[in-house]
Amino acid sequence: MQPELISMENRMKQIVCYLMLLCACMQLQAQTYDELITSALDAAKKDSLRKSETLFKQALKMDPANMRNALLFTNLGTVQRRLGKIDDAIDSYTLSLNITPYSVVTLLNRASLYLEKNLFDRAYVDYCNVIDIDKTNKEALLFRAYIYMQRRDYKGARIDYNTLLQEEPGNNTARLGRAILNQKELRYRESLEDFNRLVSDNPKDVSYLKARATLAVEMNTPDLALLDLEEAAKLAPDDAEIYVMCGEIYLSQKKKREAYVAFEKAIELGVPRPELQDKLKASK
Repeated sequence: MQPELISMENRMKQIVCYLMLLCACMQLQAQTYDELITSALDAAKKDSLRKSETLFKQALKMDPANMRNALLFTNLGTVQRRLGKIDDAIDSYTLSLNITPYSVVTLLNRASLYLEKNLFDRAYVDYCNVIDIDKTNKEALLFRAYIYMQRRDYKGARIDYNTLLQEEPGNNTARLGRAILNQKELRYRESLEDFNRLVSDNPKDVSYLKARATLAVEMNTPDLALLDLEEAAKLAPDDAEIYVMCGEIYLSQKKKREAYVAFEKAIELGVPRPELQDKLKASK
């Protein structure tokens, strides 16, 4: 055999071996990437959050161009959120959205963290993007309405609450939001209708009774407010706020003795006396 042919044959063998080795390494790397993800998820399920965070970062570093990293960044962000690393979690969600910008789950996750940090404008943008994708998304509609309320954009809030209630008429959070909105706009009759339905559908929920009592005071029907507070006190006898509210109503009615008793009861249930000192003096 001629030397040139031998040399060429050797080179071909080397190339084949190199390619086989390369394929084996790529396969090993892919398996390791998957194994790291599995281990990270298992660690998160077991609340080994620091370990999970480390494993997710290792997987991302191993294959930074993998399209599946969008999900990894989202999972990493959720782990970091549970660790209390809010800024890191936002960064991870943002990196995920750089890969898949229309992920509703990741947009909602980031928006909720923006809300925690009172970054309402940024949260608003994320919720708007979610609604562009899913026009009846409950979470986005509720929290965008909340942001509208903070901005005193009551028209925008009403549109979102009504949209949600058309899809889910029994959504208590949306009904409460609309009731408060009507109250702020002095649409008392509509507000009362919403609160009446809430109380009727949730007779054991003290918060709705207290909210309706507040509305009754604004409507100058204090006796109705006291009836709601009396019922609330039966359901939650240790709720000090109920007695503060009663005391304030009694004071407005010039019933000083009843007011004094109510304020003392609130103090007994944990309200610091200095907070009610002026009210106690007015009740004597």
